[in-house]
Amino acid sequence: MAITILAIESSCDETSAAICRDGAILSNFIANQKVHEAYGGVVPELASRAHMQNIVPVTDVALKQAGVTLSEVDAIAFTQAPGLIGSLLVGSQFAKSLALSLNKPLIGVHHMQAHVLANLIEEPRPPFPFLCLTVSGGHTQIVRCDSPTQLSIIGATIDDAAGEAFDKSAKLLGLPYPGGPLIDKYAKEGNPTRFAFPEPQIQGLDFSFSGLKTAILYFLQNGGKANYHKEELLVSEDERKRFIEENLADICASIQNRIITILLNKVRKATKETGIKHVCIAGGVSANSGLRAALQEWGAKYGWNTYIPAFQYCTDNAGMIAITAFYKYKESAFEDLSVTAAARSEW
Repeated sequence: MAITILAIESSCDETSAAICRDGAILSNFIANQKVHEAYGGVVPELASRAHMQNIVPVTDVALKQAGVTLSEVDAIAFTQAPGLIGSLLVGSQFAKSLALSLNKPLIGVHHMQAHVLANLIEEPRPPFPFLCLTVSGGHTQIVRCDSPTQLSIIGATIDDAAGEAFDKSAKLLGLPYPGGPLIDKYAKEGNPTRFAFPEPQIQGLDFSFSGLKTAILYFLQNGGKANYHKEELLVSEDERKRFIEENLADICASIQNRIITILLNKVRKATKETGIKHVCIAGGVSANSGLRAALQEWGAKYGWNTYIPAFQYCTDNAGMIAITAFYKYKESAFEDLSVTAAARSEW
């Protein structure tokens, strides 16, 4: 008998609903929130209000696009954690209400696990075990995946995430929010080796991006003339702005190149330590064209089999929640109505 799941994603500033039937995504509708652009970042209260406005029509569109009625749905899934608590509460309360009214099972999904399992939505799917580099605005992890329900973090950031490094660098460059995609855009026109930013010397498989962000700050403050480890004002504000304007493409390319090499050097170390040659990427930063190209290049060089999700499954979306819930459904991993959303959550 077919398993049909309605999934809700509301962890940050995208309201999304998807329908999954036997592991196939029939619809994956996303409503973005433009209201945050004026503030240079996501405003939690505004995000929550927008979710409340969007969640019913978004769910309605997803059902209609899939040609599915609520009576045909076998379970309701939602993002339980982590994320902005107000946003999560909108999605979780909506999902719980639907499950109660329809007398359907309820499935809570961990947002970061769902990013990893987005690699199972479409062919080619990685065989188990595989490694997944999961990179987003709030997380940077290397995950070992032995089955759809057996995932373990073997490396993580000890401070800032790669996505934050992109966005904060873009802000320092004067680029509008969201800045990460703009760095990717300008990097295509620049020289990635023009400016040499330092690579953190962190033992094991963990990451660090706080020192890199500081180095970029000092570099830009001083028009490219400063010691990366010393705060000195060597140029005027006008000279600093002119330096950025005249060298924007090369600066973006060099920043992006350093973030990517930090990420992939750790992945290479993980493949050596585990012996696993199937490598995936996931999370919002996996939409970065430079990272996608570099993963394939490194894969060809070091003998990895690489897998990259379609763009629509890289950023926050309900399709990844649905595929994760599908595997949880098969193991009867259901929640009762006492389940609560959580801003932070360990696996």
